Amino acid sequence: MEKDYPNSPEGYSNDVQTKSENPTPKKTHLTQIEVIPCKICGDKSSGVHYGVITCEGCKGFFRRSQQSSVSYSCSRQSNCPIDRASRNRCQSCRLKKCVAQGMSRDAVKFGRMSKRQRDSLIAEVERHRAQQRLQASSADVQPLPTYCPGKESRDGSPHLLQPLASAYPFPMDPELPRCSPEVHPYLLCPPGEIQTVGLSYRSSQRRGDRIGLTDSRVFNPRQSSPDQGALSMAGTDIGLRPYDPEDPYCHYPTSLLHIEELCASIVRSHRETSQYRVEELQALRWKIFTRDEIQIFHTKSVDKMWELCADRLSDAVQYVVEFAKRLPGFRQIRQNDQINLLKSGSMEVVLVRMSRLFNTENSTVFFDGKFAGTEVFKSLLCSDLITAVFDFAHSMCALRLTEHQVAIFSALVLINPERPGLEDRGRVQRMRKDIELALSHVLHRDNQESLLHRLSQKVAILKALCSLHIEKLHWFKQLYPFTVLNHFPPLYKELFGSESETPPQPPL
Repeated sequence: MEKDYPNSPEGYSNDVQTKSENPTPKKTHLTQIEVIPCKICGDKSSGVHYGVITCEGCKGFFRRSQQSSVSYSCSRQSNCPIDRASRNRCQSCRLKKCVAQGMSRDAVKFGRMSKRQRDSLIAEVERHRAQQRLQASSADVQPLPTYCPGKESRDGSPHLLQPLASAYPFPMDPELPRCSPEVHPYLLCPPGEIQTVGLSYRSSQRRGDRIGLTDSRVFNPRQSSPDQGALSMAGTDIGLRPYDPEDPYCHYPTSLLHIEELCASIVRSHRETSQYRVEELQALRWKIFTRDEIQIFHTKSVDKMWELCADRLSDAVQYVVEFAKRLPGFRQIRQNDQINLLKSGSMEVVLVRMSRLFNTENSTVFFDGKFAGTEVFKSLLCSDLITAVFDFAHSMCALRLTEHQVAIFSALVLINPERPGLEDRGRVQRMRKDIELALSHVLHRDNQESLLHRLSQKVAILKALCSLHIEKLHWFKQLYPFTVLNHFPPLYKELFGSESETPPQPPL
């Protein structure tokens, strides 16, 4: 059983107090260990895990890599860069870096640190804090906040919110109230933070990101054309209508440049926060799990398979949160509304993005390093949910959306003024209208206005899929409460762990 020291390694702090003549205050340098970034990917660290300061993601990855059945290989030359954006692209090189940094089961620390280790750690903490102070005082534009993984309090329960004033050196906007103290810090977007990704998209940026250039990179091009139909459906009207420049009643912005810059900014945000590039998925599309590997998944217990999928889903959600933070206007929304939008819509965006990871030629999805069919997920005991998710991914691929269209539709799904608990629906509505215009413009430019009705249908299906996911989670939580409480990623628990009104049902 692994024993880590998340966030503030209490064993370390206690050691400082007992060894020193002057007892250290409760908040020592060691309790701020998370200021040191993850040694593997550079993400926000959460403590010393397996002997190395890492984030929750790399900790979980290394733990899974130590299972006897796990084997990784690199399709390149075993020199892939490992950082926060690329860490999930090559598991072999990620594990290689973990080992090179000193991670091992034998390195799990028991008892006290030596004075030399303690002094070295304090010095490193001080160095990073000094760098942060220097950057905060000299930078004209502040960087985007880094991923802040789930923190744990002394009793092991998630500590879901850090005070914004101490977490980020930005002034608080008095117009935007602070949120409640039960929110995972990764969902937080400091309201006073300078927005680095806005509507303006300079010509000095990559030419390929200009919205005027058609993006023809489609993962599954061999699908039927969509049918054209009415835009409104019962309860699923997403407020879109085809753009017609001859129609005086067709609402469209006075500045076409404004809407094109908005489109370009959304597409850029999508590309910067995609787990995998289309080219990478194309190269790996026939790398599928063998019969023996599928059998290994079948031998996993229900709780272990759920834990693996929860880890993978949390990884995908992290990219969705980063995508949201980069959307023009998202940082101007009230912080509580940002959190509600992410809680309600992040899973839906993950499912939309999943279409990029789906291969319709053999009905497989990219999962844990290879393409997997529905049989890989048999141990979850949720065949109806898995089948419905695969069917949705297949239907999304049938639309033959470009990367531009996927990006803007993802933003449309996320920014939904009908989400429950919103405090300022008007501001969310205004942002939504701009995104609707952006999608309408792109589809008109691509001569694909008929996609609007098909996309309206997908909104209703997404809602049903997410409800089914919560239903199955409740069933699992009743059977394995300890696994959910102690082994599920904090971000997953924050997003999906709340009580649902739908009664849990047994798996089919």
